[in-house]
Amino acid sequence: MTRSCSALGCTARDTGRSRERGISFHQFPVDAAQRREWIRAVNRVDPRSRRAWRPGPGAILCSRHFAEGDFERYGLRRKLRRGAVPSRFPLSGQRAAEPRPPPDAPRQQQQPPGAGRTGPAHRRRTVPSILRELAEKRQLPEEIVSLLQAQFSADLPRELHSWRQMADYSPEMRQFACVLHLYHVKAYDYLRKILPLPHPCSLTKQVFIHSFRIWLSNNEAAPGFSSDIFLQLQEKVERGDQAYRYCTVLVQDMSLQKQQEWDPQTKRLTGFVDLGAGILDADEAPLASEAIILMAVGISSPWTAPLGYFFVNITSGHFLAQLLRQAINKLNNIGIVVLAVTSGASARGAETARALGIRIDPKRIQCTFQHPPGSAHSIAYFFDVCHALLLIRNALQCFQKVKWLGDALWWQHVVELAALQKQRVLEPCSPESGRAGSKGSYHLKVNPATLLFSEGVAEALEHLQKLGLASFQNCSGTVKFVRLMSSLCNVFYGRGAYGKEPLLAGNYTKISNLFDEAKSFFVNLTDSVGRYIIESKRKLGFLSFLLNAESLKWLFSNYTCPEGAPAHHLHTHAFSLDPLEQFLRALQQACGSSGSPTCTVFQAAYHKLLASCSLAPGSPHSGGNASPWDISLSRRRDLTLGSIRAQYHPAPARTLAPEYPCSSAGLLVPSSSLSNALTDLSLYTRSLTCTAGWVAEQLALDLQCEACLASLFEADESRLRCRSVLYIKKLGGVSLPSASVHHIISISEQVLNCYGKVGGANKNTKLWHLSLEQKVFQELLGESPLFPTLTNHLFEGDLSINNHYTILVKEITRCYLNIRTNPAQHLNLKYPCGRHRLKRLKGKHLFPSPLGSCQSS
Repeated sequence: MTRSCSALGCTARDTGRSRERGISFHQFPVDAAQRREWIRAVNRVDPRSRRAWRPGPGAILCSRHFAEGDFERYGLRRKLRRGAVPSRFPLSGQRAAEPRPPPDAPRQQQQPPGAGRTGPAHRRRTVPSILRELAEKRQLPEEIVSLLQAQFSADLPRELHSWRQMADYSPEMRQFACVLHLYHVKAYDYLRKILPLPHPCSLTKQVFIHSFRIWLSNNEAAPGFSSDIFLQLQEKVERGDQAYRYCTVLVQDMSLQKQQEWDPQTKRLTGFVDLGAGILDADEAPLASEAIILMAVGISSPWTAPLGYFFVNITSGHFLAQLLRQAINKLNNIGIVVLAVTSGASARGAETARALGIRIDPKRIQCTFQHPPGSAHSIAYFFDVCHALLLIRNALQCFQKVKWLGDALWWQHVVELAALQKQRVLEPCSPESGRAGSKGSYHLKVNPATLLFSEGVAEALEHLQKLGLASFQNCSGTVKFVRLMSSLCNVFYGRGAYGKEPLLAGNYTKISNLFDEAKSFFVNLTDSVGRYIIESKRKLGFLSFLLNAESLKWLFSNYTCPEGAPAHHLHTHAFSLDPLEQFLRALQQACGSSGSPTCTVFQAAYHKLLASCSLAPGSPHSGGNASPWDISLSRRRDLTLGSIRAQYHPAPARTLAPEYPCSSAGLLVPSSSLSNALTDLSLYTRSLTCTAGWVAEQLALDLQCEACLASLFEADESRLRCRSVLYIKKLGGVSLPSASVHHIISISEQVLNCYGKVGGANKNTKLWHLSLEQKVFQELLGESPLFPTLTNHLFEGDLSINNHYTILVKEITRCYLNIRTNPAQHLNLKYPCGRHRLKRLKGKHLFPSPLGSCQSS
């Protein structure tokens, strides 16, 4: 039986005559992943079931559906290369039996629809008149028409017949096609019926016409997709590295300063809109106001790849949807399968999701979209978890009270917890001894580093309710809500009872049950007058979690759980914007200013980062410097108890006094300086303890790591430990430090006594301070480990010298030495305890990069 080519519209049959004409036939591959790519490329639909067509055992494709580069020659024979995917299929109206020209080849021989019309009205139609007609019919926005006419009115052939006589696409025609396609795909499809515009696939696909050319792509870190990054990814895929077969695409914007500048090297004006096909520098062209950055992140391996950026002025969800589709096309062309897309949980992000076909209705959620449209391949959509949490916090603040099924959440409970600082309570009794506590021995103090939606807050609220504090009675509903949100966050960051990151297939049942509980919870939330929050104007945060839950369940069902699935675990941090936000922070630092950079400064910084970018997991810009949990914590500083306290009780500006404050216990008299007190043996021991406690308090004001903060103060294992609330024992109004802090201060004082007097003219230098710190560390080496509560915390991060443990020791030493050697100095104790290399920033001191989990507030 003679077999026929399975491509739609193709009449080629596997006969001797066809083979004499040089046509070869190829069966669908056995490999499941490559077979799916062939099916997606063929893009057929079964007419009976209306579902994606599935090839039978004898299904074949002829060689005319493959590019010339897809074949390898062995003498007179040729065969398909490994991993080749069909890419050439006839357009509607073309004869499949004829060899198809490249997508953007000149169409002198191809008459576009309507080309045979010879009426005078059709002959007089020009490109500007067609654009104007589209604007009048509201099929193309007026601002886009104005931009196209201002930029291309003098460069494009106006008469329609002039387009068909051109031998090749000019740079202006390519630029016109790219801009129109990105801004309005429907208008582009309409004009393709009249003008010989290239097929949309040509805008991202590498085609051979006189030379290799990739539209919408550039080298040297110019706007557009980065050709170098895609070439590196293609090399890894061709080497068979399975870690690069599946990824998610992230999209985020960065504001720019509108400024027109002259580039002496290119001899052109900069600062205008640039979509990768060339700068739009007409007099009436707008200046760029933001940069859109796209990044690919590995799902089964934590690699990241900045795909490119675009300078834009008018940004809509439809525009971002087009950029995402172009990025997906380019990744598919090099053999990388995109499984998910992530954007911010914002108005623009919601518009982008709807433009791709996502439905965010809680009753009928559609969490995936098809790409190419109408094909069998689906892609999940995620909203950034951090953005969604901020929206939920805003909703709770606005409603103050939220009810569901007879229970209630009160925002005031969170406010009271965040404000808790100096309330005195009974000493908790020891479970072993059973003795009653003594009155007023301890002060309760909130841990400002604790995240709002965390298990620590839930435990703290329960504990304060048991203590009988009036502000925290009837808080069971608040505890239930916080604990549910904490569990959801643990899932999306791969933490807690749902397994260390990455998530495994075995967790699917547990996670699915949690998502079902969250859905029933969210849809029943009402405000104080009984209106459903899921239908209010504060609904996007809750809808984001519902959509993310459906998307994660869909990925688990299709790519993790089934037998023979391509992946057996997922790095869920790849579905947040954390990796891209880390790259943007590095980009902001490279720009050298805290404000919005100009286009020129942004491009130079991007070029610098791209030159040092490595796609290997663990590279400087692929998320390897810090754990995903640390990155997520640094982004969620607005969700800590400290940030909530600052909203309701703004803290006054702090300066470090030159003299130690007077102690109510009489340890130090007002006229006695710290230096004098520490040389007086009668005051030495108590003064050292008070000083250590005061240093701990100063560091705790800015420390943003729960474990490190708790380790600064005296701990009693018999006391109940709540991660959100600290039990602080006071001595003369000063907090008692932990034994480790006291020991570090004591060693530091001994080093000072051994190496000269304080305040020497030639000793108050940075080099001398560093030598003192080094000697303190030498004295500490070989002794018992400090901070026993941080043992497990240390091994959660990188096993490098700059982890939380060592930086905490260094900051305590530095703070104390600064007080002793320069008592009149006002110190800046912004303490970002991170696990990163030291970076020199503005000021006199070195301190770690602000990319860790212990951030300054």
